[in-house]
Amino acid sequence: MGSTQFGNFHDFCRDSTLPVCNLFPGFSYSNTTGFDGGCHVTGISLSNGRHLGNLGSILLAGVAILVSAYLLWRSERKQAAVGRREMQIFLLGYIVMEICEIFTVGKFPLNNTVRIAFTGIHLGMIVATLWALLLNAIVGFQLLDDGTPLSVGLMVASAAALFIGTGYIALDTGYNWTGFFAKNSYGPLNRNTGLYVLYQLVPLVFLFAFFVLETALVIRVLGERKPMIYLAAAALLFAIGQIFNYVVSIHICSGTHGKIDGALFETLFTLLSVVMVWTFWSSITEDDWPMPAGNTYT
Repeated sequence: MGSTQFGNFHDFCRDSTLPVCNLFPGFSYSNTTGFDGGCHVTGISLSNGRHLGNLGSILLAGVAILVSAYLLWRSERKQAAVGRREMQIFLLGYIVMEICEIFTVGKFPLNNTVRIAFTGIHLGMIVATLWALLLNAIVGFQLLDDGTPLSVGLMVASAAALFIGTGYIALDTGYNWTGFFAKNSYGPLNRNTGLYVLYQLVPLVFLFAFFVLETALVIRVLGERKPMIYLAAAALLFAIGQIFNYVVSIHICSGTHGKIDGALFETLFTLLSVVMVWTFWSSITEDDWPMPAGNTYT
């Protein structure tokens, strides 16, 4: 990747529906033109020239919230599970992400000022939630006692720091508070190196580290093989979602004349990936404490 391409969001925003694109002046939601040369979702026409764009993404985000709430409840019932509280923190982060996705990727008709606010929260939560996922892998090695105030506190504090840092850069870009982050966003490339690193690269590093650490935990420490099926499925489903979003999206959009695009499928496959991550975690943890032999009844 050449130096002129690093930090460039124009091509991504032209061909895909990404939350970060709401922050750049090349995007115009009011007339749904989006970035020059791209196909953009118009969805369902509403009154006063408004559109409800990605209805499928909105509905699937709602499903994701309900499924995650169910997994939260199931996690609470696994009293003896290692990393129970830490997994619940990850699921809570994912729920907030999906709430934001309704208003950022779903193209819900909003004032642009409000949309930028949701976008800043969304981007911050992406980084913070994937950091929490990585810490879930570290918790599995039990370097610290899981579920303790120290373990949970460190996870929440570090995730909050990433959320605040990423969210501030996103909001400063969108609102142009200082002009520092927005100065390179205006122009044909819509370049923002800070957001490029935090939104495009850092999450991939966190995900890669998560899968490597969990693989080592299962194979080297636990000596098992079956849980790897769930972990591999999670990685595959996530990758498929990204392919739909970054590669196939523009073809779906063009083929449906702007009715849907790859964002719908990205939401679906990401949800399935999260379910597989939870299933993987559940498969390597205990539901309840083992009953002492002396407490058995005949």
